[in-house]
Amino acid sequence: MQTTDAFDGLSCTDCGESFGVDEHGRCPDCGAPLSPTYDLEAVDADALGDRDGRGAGQYRFGDLLPFPAETAITAGEGDTPLVRTDRLADELGVAAAYVKDEGRNPTGTFIDRGMSLAMTAAAERGLEPLALAAAGNAGQSAAAYAGRTDLRSYAFVPSRTAFSNKAMVNVHGGEMRVVGGRYGDAAAAVDEQLAAEYHSLQEFTTPYRHDGAKTIAYELLDALDGEDAAASLPDAVVLPASTGELVVGTVRGFEDLVDLGLAEAVPDVYAVQPAGCAPIATAFESGADAVEPWSGPDTIVGELEIEDPAGGDRALAALREADGDALTVEDDDALESAVTVAQSEVIELGAAGGVALAGAWRLAESGALGGDDEVVVVNPDAGVKAPDVLRSHLMGKGI
Repeated sequence: MQTTDAFDGLSCTDCGESFGVDEHGRCPDCGAPLSPTYDLEAVDADALGDRDGRGAGQYRFGDLLPFPAETAITAGEGDTPLVRTDRLADELGVAAAYVKDEGRNPTGTFIDRGMSLAMTAAAERGLEPLALAAAGNAGQSAAAYAGRTDLRSYAFVPSRTAFSNKAMVNVHGGEMRVVGGRYGDAAAAVDEQLAAEYHSLQEFTTPYRHDGAKTIAYELLDALDGEDAAASLPDAVVLPASTGELVVGTVRGFEDLVDLGLAEAVPDVYAVQPAGCAPIATAFESGADAVEPWSGPDTIVGELEIEDPAGGDRALAALREADGDALTVEDDDALESAVTVAQSEVIELGAAGGVALAGAWRLAESGALGGDDEVVVVNPDAGVKAPDVLRSHLMGKGI
């Protein structure tokens, strides 16, 4: 398998054992997730992100990805817009506010970044069937990228998954199993229902999905430097937390930039979850080292209703390394936030993006965000994923 010059291999996030690129699941010694490692001295920091000869989208930053652009299974994911939102900045009382709109990715989700990497690794081996459990977006993304490889793929989704996700799994040519219950039930059904051995595309089982999310951090530096020569990284980044991969990957990306001397410090990173399913935020607020499964999850934001996040413990560690924080918001506040920004800033955010926005308003009210701060809110998926949720919120207000 062709890899980039800086890619060192895989390292266990628990026992620290090192493995080559041929390992494709969890650590065979202790069962913990594996993560790609890189020799940063092999990276030309001054050329990182250059467009000439470096591929499109996130593969502009291919020196810090495991596979080169020319061998990648890619549909141009990445290079999503950083939208300046002046009305939002005024309402938050900050110097500048931006939305990093991940809904512009090929299947409308940040997950496409990591799925490109995970599918590249799977395609090189010709492993099938491919399988994963998904709240919705990851199943759609996996089916789309698997379609480029001609490998069979299965997405196990809970019955409450948005119709748009279910429909597009099949449209992209993937097999779908709808499981009664919630995300945890879908995750349990993968092993229960698949008789054959399969290659997992599950977050933190494949070593690569969270690695794609770090390119969000690289793009923030690139975009802000381009907008203002005096700018660097934002002061604060607010994002929703579900499986942990967005939190882990984004923080890792910021740490890379600091280690390369391209940034002075990691921004304040705030992870937001709905109050009805907040295992990461609850563990962080209590000072726990590990996330406990959430009992009785209950939120309208299906993408964030992950009661036992596979990357929960790593998300806790990432937030603490970044001197970050975690908080919760109510569903109504999240939906109202998404609708308000859609009506004033053009952008169509999903309900999960609304959770991040509601978190930003909470942080502003508490004084955590100040008048001199530049703030980025990450919208993880497109508003058209589940427009009925946003529309029902308006109907509840008599609109």
